[in-house]
Amino acid sequence: MPTAPPGECVVLLHGLGRSAASMAPIGRDLSRRGYTVVARSYPSTRLSIEAAAAGVEQDIARCRRARATGIHFVTHSLGGLLLRGYFQDHEVPEAGRAVMLGPPNGGSEIADELKHHWWFRRALGPAGQALGTREPMAFARPLPLEVGVIAGTRNYEPWFAGCFGGRPNDGKVSVASTRLPEMADFLTVRAGHTFMVRSGLVQNQVAAFLQDGRFTP
Repeated sequence: MPTAPPGECVVLLHGLGRSAASMAPIGRDLSRRGYTVVARSYPSTRLSIEAAAAGVEQDIARCRRARATGIHFVTHSLGGLLLRGYFQDHEVPEAGRAVMLGPPNGGSEIADELKHHWWFRRALGPAGQALGTREPMAFARPLPLEVGVIAGTRNYEPWFAGCFGGRPNDGKVSVASTRLPEMADFLTVRAGHTFMVRSGLVQNQVAAFLQDGRFTP
């Protein structure tokens, strides 16, 4: 089992409409491997992506208070955009690697279909409005980290299936939309979007990338 070198901290960033508790399975796994784990809930349905991204500073500060010599990140869904947004105008000398799980880097096809409905706007707030693929969030600066992306290929939500035009997806984001130009490695797994973080396979692959900068074939 991959274990952490001394002084390594991992920041967990949850997705839209979720909380830090949703990242608990990965947090427990990383703690067992020797990482210091920082997880914080943020009001994802009330803040813009830019405003939510500013809160990453708190997580980094917690790692520093724990005397971390290396700071890594594991994000789920919207959490990946928070990470990208934060690094647009911040430098973190201790930053190392990041694993993104089901990130809507190219936007979500579901947002394209639903963002004009009042109930979608009310439920998901300003961040949900910014997730369309036709006008995806623009981040001029690539992430200055080694990044691995894991995309799911199981759709357990058939009511959204028509949004993807037959393209492989995890029920919320197409595989194609998860990709990031600067990513160091990419992996697909037979998992759905919401519960990807509970997959033992995903947890093992996260740990492998944090240790070696690549996924296990």
